[in-house]
Amino acid sequence: MTAEIIFASNKLGIINDDQLQSMLNKFNLGKLISSKKTANGAMGQTMFVSSTEGEYVFKGNPLYAGQLVEEKFFVENIHKRTNVIVPMPYIIDDSDEIFGWSYSLMPCLQGEHLNSKYLKATLKLNDKFKIAELIVKTLFELHNWKVSEFGELNTDKLEILPFKNSYTQWLFNRILFWLEDAKKYSKITDKDFKWVKALLDDSKGAFENLSTPTFVMGDFKPGNFLIYLGDNGWELGGVFDFTNSYFADPVSDLIKMITYYIDNNEGNIAKHLVNLYCRNLEGKEDIKKRIKVHMLHQRLLDWGCAKAMHMVTWDNELPFYEWVESYTNSVASIIE
Repeated sequence: MTAEIIFASNKLGIINDDQLQSMLNKFNLGKLISSKKTANGAMGQTMFVSSTEGEYVFKGNPLYAGQLVEEKFFVENIHKRTNVIVPMPYIIDDSDEIFGWSYSLMPCLQGEHLNSKYLKATLKLNDKFKIAELIVKTLFELHNWKVSEFGELNTDKLEILPFKNSYTQWLFNRILFWLEDAKKYSKITDKDFKWVKALLDDSKGAFENLSTPTFVMGDFKPGNFLIYLGDNGWELGGVFDFTNSYFADPVSDLIKMITYYIDNNEGNIAKHLVNLYCRNLEGKEDIKKRIKVHMLHQRLLDWGCAKAMHMVTWDNELPFYEWVESYTNSVASIIE
């Protein structure tokens, strides 16, 4: 379930103070002071809750069976296996007696989102490079969780469920599925399919050479981590939201940050991020081929979503293959 693409959302709806106080009472977390929906919430599922005992994030109305169990598994394992800060303890209430559905409660973490108005207005160039280095350090920590099989988490048994046939086949089939799906909302031509299949064919060997799967967050982006300026420079406040995590190719976790930098005309920061991450890795040509496919995968999802919601921010008449090629070429060109 971790590797599913989810566009639908179960929002919290109306939550009253009595319900929140009942929740706090259940876990001896003091008296309610205030609450508000989060601006960067996980698909409308989260709320800040302040009590006399602390500051918390409330997450409820799960998107699918096992969502909270899955996230708790990843949070606890990352806490145990790495030095990356995550929201611990991660409390789950499986009953529906208070809200009508299960929920989780976790402590608020310190810091700001990289894309917050405050940081975007105040960060200097040197700060941006230092933050990119902090991101690389964080990803290396996460990716040190190595496993023996490519797959997603089985939330019933809390063990890895291998991808059908192979990771390569799973990823390629997924890309072709979403390309076909994009025809519902946009013009996708035979030329687009030929371009995509050619890129996949060219990268197949590089993926088949990949033999060591690691933990992949699957959604490492500015909205899912916090940073702050400490006494010794920029520090990580924490990483959260592990709804899309699985075990596969670690370089895929670079994609959303690369895209963020490219879209903000900060290709120099993207280049610094990627080359610092890849500095001591072997098989740079294979990495280039794989990262182009990961960029294709993410941009294809973004294309379909933007077209379906009429939120296109680029030339709406641009063919898909031309639009996505600018990103795949960019990401390959910055790897030295």
